[in-house]
Amino acid sequence: MAGVAAQQELLARLDAVEQRLAQHVHAYQAQSPRGLTDADPGTGEQWEWGQVWAHLAEFIPYWMAQAGLVIGAYDGAPVPFGRVKSNPERIAAIERDRAVPVEELWARLQGQIAALRVFLRDMTPQQWASRGVHQTLGVMDMPHLVDEFLVGRLEQHAAQLGGLAGA
Repeated sequence: MAGVAAQQELLARLDAVEQRLAQHVHAYQAQSPRGLTDADPGTGEQWEWGQVWAHLAEFIPYWMAQAGLVIGAYDGAPVPFGRVKSNPERIAAIERDRAVPVEELWARLQGQIAALRVFLRDMTPQQWASRGVHQTLGVMDMPHLVDEFLVGRLEQHAAQLGGLAGA
């Protein structure tokens, strides 16, 4: 996926997933769905509604900063970046915010999605050509990084919320 084409596709997907997340907030303001998500294939982790929202409200700033690190340091060689699911700060943020009202987390997330939209719109073709190397996933170009850790991750968690709502 070339930079400009990737940019347009990722922005369209970001708009769509933001609408899906808004629907989850508004449809379930009175009562959060019960149950647990399907098990994560890599870790077996299962989350309740509040944990999904807590994670949604914490990961965009982290991964945008990591993408910025890759862009800023890229000189032709892939730049090390990222974290893994067992990262203590990630786990602590999810635990800390799992009981925060969804409306509050949604307000935080809306600002983060807006910042992500600007970040994606402002990226140059040269920045889209940057490559990073993740400790478990290997070398990734910028479109793959943004898909895997930002837009695609939002879509995955929106699907988890949909699964919880339908359970």
